[in-house]
Amino acid sequence: MFTGIVTAQGTIREARQIGDLRAVIACPFDPAGIAIGASIACSGVCLTVIDRGGVPGDAWFAVDISGESVACTVPGRWEAGTLLNLEPALKLGDELGGHIVTGHVDGVGTVIGVSAEGDSHRIVFAIAHELAPYLAAKGSITVDGVSLTVNDVTDQPDGTCHFAVNIIPHTAEVTTLGALKEGSRVNLEIDVLARYLKRMQSLRG
Repeated sequence: MFTGIVTAQGTIREARQIGDLRAVIACPFDPAGIAIGASIACSGVCLTVIDRGGVPGDAWFAVDISGESVACTVPGRWEAGTLLNLEPALKLGDELGGHIVTGHVDGVGTVIGVSAEGDSHRIVFAIAHELAPYLAAKGSITVDGVSLTVNDVTDQPDGTCHFAVNIIPHTAEVTTLGALKEGSRVNLEIDVLARYLKRMQSLRG
């Protein structure tokens, strides 16, 4: 489990196909604190550490990314040089600063607008109609591993859906969201509570 509060950015140092896709990710963590078998959310995707090394502040860890994960996430996300938002798994007793995040991507969204609102930026995303029932104004959404509050949701005549969030300067600085522009694509995870409520509703129906 995660909270959607990103603790660092990492860079994919290398990626190669070995059955699954194996990626080595450079990060500013202390390698002594990265356990083999531990889970780290990489831009919203829960991945298992299979190797690690380096020195404090200049560490690296390796993960295997299944074909399913590659297919469900942003195309080209796992190429060398890509920046990732990183969050180690939640420990019992840690502060739940965002919302409950599983690290299972539900779909991909596309940025259709970025505009300034004071010191912050309002970003509007378009998503497929399958995800629309799970979004609500003032609800939670995970965008590339970052816990955000949905400002508003607008259903479109073609069946797609638009939703907007606000990115404060701090979030823009410490995550990859500050670099988003029109046409950028992101990994999305809906609120786990919304997923269960939709399932319960479908069974009652």
